[in-house]
Amino acid sequence: MQVTQLYTKCLAQGAYFISSNGEAAVIDPLRETEPYIKLAAENGVKIKYIFETHFHADFVSGHIDLAKETGATIVYGPTAVPSFDAYVAKDNEVFKVGDLSVAVLHTPGHTMESSTFLLRDADGKDQALFTGDTLFLGDVGRPDLAQKAANMTREELAGLLFDSLREKIMVLSDDLIVYPGHGQGSACGKAMSSDTVDTLGNQKATNYALRANMTRDEFIKEVTDGLLAPPSYFPKNAAMNKFGYESIKEIQERGSKALSVEEFAAGSAHDDAVILDARDANTFVKGFIPGAFSIGISGDFAPWVGIILTDIKAPIYLVVDENMVDEAVVRLARVGYDNVQGYLKGGVEAWKNSGKEVATIKSVTPQAFINDAHKMPVVDVRRTSEFNVAHVDEARNIPLDFIYSRMQDFPKKPFYIHCQGGYRSVIAASVLAKNGVEVVNIEGGYDGLVKAGQPMVEMA
Repeated sequence: MQVTQLYTKCLAQGAYFISSNGEAAVIDPLRETEPYIKLAAENGVKIKYIFETHFHADFVSGHIDLAKETGATIVYGPTAVPSFDAYVAKDNEVFKVGDLSVAVLHTPGHTMESSTFLLRDADGKDQALFTGDTLFLGDVGRPDLAQKAANMTREELAGLLFDSLREKIMVLSDDLIVYPGHGQGSACGKAMSSDTVDTLGNQKATNYALRANMTRDEFIKEVTDGLLAPPSYFPKNAAMNKFGYESIKEIQERGSKALSVEEFAAGSAHDDAVILDARDANTFVKGFIPGAFSIGISGDFAPWVGIILTDIKAPIYLVVDENMVDEAVVRLARVGYDNVQGYLKGGVEAWKNSGKEVATIKSVTPQAFINDAHKMPVVDVRRTSEFNVAHVDEARNIPLDFIYSRMQDFPKKPFYIHCQGGYRSVIAASVLAKNGVEVVNIEGGYDGLVKAGQPMVEMA
């Protein structure tokens, strides 16, 4: 028996490859199929099943492409209604993978079709639990993403989740290994651990949602309290996972096309087109194509793309280091942004050399900000939870997550802007520049300010 966790930090997502005696199963694969096909070849096994814990909202699964390439059967839990060839399992139905078996436990609550997969060894002993978005380490799946599809309130879904956890999961052995669908950083939960593997016994002892003496009403209140609005791209990804999508190979072929300055300028000039600059934030501020969004590929690229680029079908024109083109196209496709038209050959340097306009964003060092003695307002675009720990005196908190809905809250005159380390503030600065707002970015953000000796207001 071999279980391989393929954890993708950008999405805080865990996919799994299980192999035994010539056969394999993949659980919740990401969009690109190559890693799973490579694993199968290395282990000399044939992928027999692709198990999907639910219709994911935060990323586009690779289930359809992988099934086409391998002949594997896609398996969902009860009540799922996919629009492509798939097998909808019954509760407690068992599937053989080599000498192993996988039992489907229907655990609705996060979504109605949500299911957990219980792995048993050749002797029939329970070994591991693949919990998808039903149970995380330190948390559980949020119950507000499937309200429309289920025609239920989030409180009703939370009640179902309570029942699923107590009746299907907490009754299992403490020594079971728990493999969750997500970890810290995912928007699918509130307070996930940075760990990616644990035992069920430890989760029973430490996870707030698994308290033995917890009532149903207490669970509903705690699970629904403090939920932030999900990113706007979530419903679109869920629809793609349910109804199908374009082949990843076609997306990669189209997106990796090198465009001349003239081709790039002509295409990106269309009203619905988007220029996405995926270079490092410090490089972006020194020179970029006017109107471009900065979302550096070195950070939490895909989730911020989903928040900042509001039209998932818009034609995207990439500015990125040429050795990162394929990476950018795949990571965009992971969250459903399939319409990349190509990248600017020669980058901003070629754009500049052609005589076209290049914009900049003014930046200052933390020391220069301190010396300036706050001659301009300060906006902190970190999340409110970060801001509430400590912040610059008199700073205004406008989290990047809500930049569009709070555009009217930004100062009407030039102001300083910062985040924790400089990544998010440059994203915000690019959005604001596109809207004609003038900002001055503080290099290194909060961390740089603390290092330079800037006093902070600490919250009690």
